[in-house]
Amino acid sequence: MSSVLYDAPGRKARTRHLVLGVVGTLVILAILGFIVLRFAETGQFSAAKWKIFSFPLVQQTLLNAVGATLSAFAVAAVGSLVLGMVLAIGRLSDRPWVSRPFHWFTELFRAIPVLILMMMIYYGLPPLFGVNWPPFVAVVVALILYNGSVLAEVFRAGIEALPKGQREAGFAIGMRKSQVMQSILLPQAVRSMLPVIISQLVVTLKDTALGFIVTYNEILFQAKYFGSQAQYGSPIVPAAIVAGVLYVGMCLILSGLAKLAESRLRRSQRVSGGRKGAAMAAAQDAAAI
Repeated sequence: MSSVLYDAPGRKARTRHLVLGVVGTLVILAILGFIVLRFAETGQFSAAKWKIFSFPLVQQTLLNAVGATLSAFAVAAVGSLVLGMVLAIGRLSDRPWVSRPFHWFTELFRAIPVLILMMMIYYGLPPLFGVNWPPFVAVVVALILYNGSVLAEVFRAGIEALPKGQREAGFAIGMRKSQVMQSILLPQAVRSMLPVIISQLVVTLKDTALGFIVTYNEILFQAKYFGSQAQYGSPIVPAAIVAGVLYVGMCLILSGLAKLAESRLRRSQRVSGGRKGAAMAAAQDAAAI
């Protein structure tokens, strides 16, 4: 028998849910149909507006923009995960003079929008230090600071949600706090919070689009440039559709890879757990003999 957290719906409730689902689906399809119809009436699907994307040089430029987007995302994702773990461990310190600066740092950069961070790094810091930062540096540093602060709260919540007995058991067998954190708490926190971590990485990938404001040569920057070409009818909507398709495709691929890694991680955890259980049972049998 399967237990539920609420009363199982009856016949009337199931009928009501079905009607609401059908009505909601029809409303969404009607809205999408109206948008497509308006695009068709204004000539957004005409061959003249899509001609620019048939040129090999334009296609190569878009591929280069995809590579630039993925490069910024890869560096920002790794940096955010590392910074998030460091901040989470620092915030969990028993010493206030250590935990408070990490707390202030996390709250500060978690509250500043990514776009403002990029503009401050690219336009604000060079006059102060006399150094011209490349757009790539501004995009990556801003993404690391913001997403690392958000992931720090994710890791901290995952660690604090674990039963206290696991921490105490590690101390009881003579492990240091760093060993308990590294070997017991962090692996379990990462596994339990993996869906949230994946969602935040997807947000990081999408936030690379904000790099157009600092002239970073990513997908949105090129889409905006191609959409402003008056000799091809200013194909703003087609350029936005192409950019949207590229972003959706990359996000779906990232989500698929993350789910594959999650399933393999859980499978390896079950296998290792079964081996440990078999080893403990064999040891108990040997002790009994």
